[in-house]
Amino acid sequence: MFTKESVDWLNKNSLFNKLEPDCFKRILVKCIAPKKDEDILIISDKGFEDKRIAPKIAANYFMAAKELGLRPHLVIQEPKLRGEYAEEDVIRALQDLRKENIIIMALSGKLGKIKGELGASFRTFAKENNHRFISSISLGKVKKEHEHVVLDSMDVDYREMQAKGIDVKSLLDNGNEVHITTKAGTDLYFNIERKEAIANTGEYVVPGSGGNIPAGEVYIAPRWKKVEGTVVIDGSSACKGGTVLVKNPIRLKIEKDEVVDIKGKEEAKQLRKTLEWAYRKAKYPWGIYRVGELGIGINPNSRIIGTTMVDEKTTGTAHIAMGSNYWFGGTIYAITHLDQVFRDPKIEIDDEVLKI
Repeated sequence: MFTKESVDWLNKNSLFNKLEPDCFKRILVKCIAPKKDEDILIISDKGFEDKRIAPKIAANYFMAAKELGLRPHLVIQEPKLRGEYAEEDVIRALQDLRKENIIIMALSGKLGKIKGELGASFRTFAKENNHRFISSISLGKVKKEHEHVVLDSMDVDYREMQAKGIDVKSLLDNGNEVHITTKAGTDLYFNIERKEAIANTGEYVVPGSGGNIPAGEVYIAPRWKKVEGTVVIDGSSACKGGTVLVKNPIRLKIEKDEVVDIKGKEEAKQLRKTLEWAYRKAKYPWGIYRVGELGIGINPNSRIIGTTMVDEKTTGTAHIAMGSNYWFGGTIYAITHLDQVFRDPKIEIDDEVLKI
């Protein structure tokens, strides 16, 4: 559905109700700085019964852009799972978008594969065409009672969060070893010597740049085979089929940056099955069990609700991810990237305690 049909569908389903006054105007202005002559392509999906925060967010971006005197276009498809293709309307809208414009995604699941003519991936397509983008994906399991958490985590003081992100990034960029402990039992060492951290703080004003909203994490790839110890996951666990809100902690034993043992109850079983599935499916399975990321949450408005994009941004959490990290300075190519969020970490960088 292109703009007119999409707007009609949103109206028919009463999804044009404003979620937060002026929140989306602030996001547009502060995070992506649109110009009057730029086109803004908003891509969303229909969501699921009682779980329609993705099209609600898309509707509010559309209204905010209109009120700012900008040029928004809207396309809505059915929700897509990993491995499925984006619909033809989405492919066509991306093809028709002039270079150096803006894309906003608010999706219950994934964008879907965008086929060979648009590039190997959405990020590649955006970079090659100098599009700036905002991405809010995998929102399909957000319960109505948690919608306000998602919105709160989007509506932050970006200047303050960006300053915090720069500070944390600088400490990691200049650090050699990170030691993380928690009262739950985490005792983990990361060697990050000569690695460069990424501060995801919602600043996407450079052509070809983009990232998540909610923003609010600093993350880094470890050195090859230089992660050792134990991590206890007591926040949320990204698995095949979605994010699991952890009630029974998952204990991971890591040797030479590879997960060699997984202990726990049902949540551990789901993660184990996910990794086994990915290992069987992968053409090159060696990266599936590798720890490819250390991330630190710096968003003061986020909370753990069982949605990875929100959970991993929460101040007072950290996360590791097994799988792919090639796009942010690592050497792991894998079909999965599974974020595992844990609470209340004490983080030491070269024996100095990190304060957030």
